[in-house]
Amino acid sequence: MLSFDKRVHFFRHWKATLLATLLVGIPFIIWDVIFTHRGYWGFNEDYLIGWELFELPIEEILFFFVIPFACVFIYACVKHYFAKWKFMNFNFLIYLGVFALMSFIIWQENVGWYSVSVCGLTFVSLLYIGRKRKEYPFLPLTFLISLLPFLVVNGILTGSFIDAPIVWYSEEQFSSIRLFTIPIEDILYSWNLIALNCLIFDWIGKGPDPSEK
Repeated sequence: MLSFDKRVHFFRHWKATLLATLLVGIPFIIWDVIFTHRGYWGFNEDYLIGWELFELPIEEILFFFVIPFACVFIYACVKHYFAKWKFMNFNFLIYLGVFALMSFIIWQENVGWYSVSVCGLTFVSLLYIGRKRKEYPFLPLTFLISLLPFLVVNGILTGSFIDAPIVWYSEEQFSSIRLFTIPIEDILYSWNLIALNCLIFDWIGKGPDPSEK
């Protein structure tokens, strides 16, 4: 029901949101298919209904649409509810934190292809957003708000609070650093998935404008 909030009017932008999730979801799904096929990660069949698409569980496919849709909704709300706030110093700290985490991961010993690929994508996204940072003042706060449910959900997926992980990882393709049971690289993965969806949502030109009444 919050999609019909009079200040946000997010229901008017469902089409733009779906298009953004599709444009971002396709390359992320391809990435997922390749790395699943190579055994970089996999899925515990005990927790799945058994339906597959492109050799991925249907639950994994839906992840690239459900989670980004929710994050873009958060982004739209943040743009309205915090329209008069100034985030210059806050945003700098978030960008610096993401860059520091990327640098820390890439300099670990025996980093695998997943670590390298997610750090490479993070570098490109930070480079672009850094140059356009005045156009996206609400992106870092959106990421920070989305991080809490991410930690809970990803924690469960990786084995926290349950007998066995739903998603398993090849130790050869990740750094050994974990946040509880979550590979530290997944924070950067989350950053890129959220940021790219929000950027394309705005690029389409139909994102909610804080000046709208």
